[in-house]
Formats: sequence, structure tokens, C-alpha cells
Amino acid sequence: MSEQLSPIPVVHTIDAIRELVQEWKRQGLSVGLVPTMGYLHEGHQSLIERAAQDNDRVVVSDFVNPIQFGPSEDLESYPRDLQRDTALVERAGGSVLFNPTPAEMYFPNRTTAITMSTITEELCGKTRPVHFGGVCTVVAKLFNIVTPDRAYFGKKDAQQLLVIRRMVRDLNFNIEIIGCPIIREADGLAKSSRNTYLTEAERAAAPVLHRALERGRMLAESGERSSEVIIAAIREVLDSEPLTDTEYVEIVDLETVHPVPTLDQPVLVALAVRLGTTRLIDNFFFPDEL
Repeated sequence: MSEQLSPIPVVHTIDAIRELVQEWKRQGLSVGLVPTMGYLHEGHQSLIERAAQDNDRVVVSDFVNPIQFGPSEDLESYPRDLQRDTALVERAGGSVLFNPTPAEMYFPNRTTAITMSTITEELCGKTRPVHFGGVCTVVAKLFNIVTPDRAYFGKKDAQQLLVIRRMVRDLNFNIEIIGCPIIREADGLAKSSRNTYLTEAERAAAPVLHRALERGRMLAESGERSSEVIIAAIREVLDSEPLTDTEYVEIVDLETVHPVPTLDQPVLVALAVRLGTTRLIDNFFFPDEL
């Protein structure tokens, strides 16, 4: 079943998206996948545009995945706007929007899930224990449903990108994973669907995340190699803003996502901060890669 909200189709069933992709592949066309939870913004648009450059056809999934939300998280209040999303996908060069229901994606008596150890237990995994299992399960399902040649993920969700890369490697998915740059507001705040939760005062305070990371990046680029020194400098900037409640600031190895004492290897510098009830994340890779 599909509906025509715009010149691109919006497909709601697994059978329909499979049939469409299979027809493309019979024509010898390459297929890119951009997995999203909807309420699309310029960050998602950049992923779709990159996918459209690299592939003949682009599937954008628009699915608020219930199994990656914990019991006290924002599943019910997560913003949704299918008509707006469809228009953005069309503008960005997407070919179809796949918008299944939870009942379409998950059998009521399902007993299979994908779990990962080690790299899902650090950073966001410490406070969101079910999150990455839900991410891995839904992304693996999307990979099996769409069978793309390439899939595109934003670097803002850096731990997610590392997790998906590991899952693809470990389970031998024949898919190339493309990490795309963070898209920011003019004041440096990373684009996020959750930015809509911020009050006016919290939104004014939110660019402190980027300023703090830029302080850390400046130290690293000038030759500082002590994680302790760089983390302290980042925290000092965060603490200068009274509305911030810092959950973590960490510098971690890209393979294990375990903290490292020195920047003598490629690392991820990541933070999570709460502003009121809204949890925001941001990061940079050093040296920049992925």
C-alpha cells in the first residue's frame, strides 16, 4: 500500500518496498538507504543528498522505532510530521519514503533481537541500556528488507555509527556504511529533532556544547595529548552555562569505545548534556575520519 502525498511515493508495507527495490535492481540500478526516525531536518537532508549523489535510487525510512526507547524516554512525545518529511525527501533527491507501522515491522510474538557487547556499554549505553539493541535490530531488519548497496548515517550519533559499522562487519552484511558530517545551526548547535523540545532559554544556552568541543579540538590540534587536560577544558566551558547538567565528557578508542588516557591513536571526543528535560549529544573525531 502506498499513498501519494507528493510526487515521490510513501510506502507503508515491507512487501511494497521490497517489490519496488527488486524492480530497480532488475534494471541494474544501485540503491542507497537513509534510515531515520522522521521529523526530518537539514542534517537528514544532507544524508539524502549524499545518497542521491552516490546511488541511482534512494530509500528513506521514516520509522519511530519503539524498541530503542527506554520506559522513561520520549517515545510518545517524539515529534512526527509525515507530510513535512515527504516534502523534504523529495527536495533532497530521495526516491521513496518507507513509513511502516510498528505492527508492520515487528511480529507480536517475535523472539529474535540483535545485541552487541563492549562498544554499546560505554557513553550513551551507560544510561540507555536498551537503546543500541533496538538500533541494531531495526537497522538489521531495514538492511534485510531494502538490501541497499550503501547506507548513510550522521556523525552526530557517533557511537551509533561505530556500532552499525561493527554489526555490518561482524554479520557480513554486504553494505557500505557511509558516515556524513554533522550539520549545525548558525550558532553551532548540532541539528537534532530533539532541539524542538528546548525552551527559549535552553535553546539560547545550547550552543555551549559546540563551544566546549571547539575548546577541546583547539587543544588537540595544538598538540595537547592528555585526555584529562582536554576533558577538563571541555567541562569548564560546559560548567560556565548554569542550565547545563553534564552527563558525560569522554575521549574513547574507536574500536572498543573505552576511555583512553592519551590521544596517541584515532579517538572520539564525545559528550552528553541535559538542558532541562532534553538530552543532547555532540562530538568530534580526532583526527577527523569516518
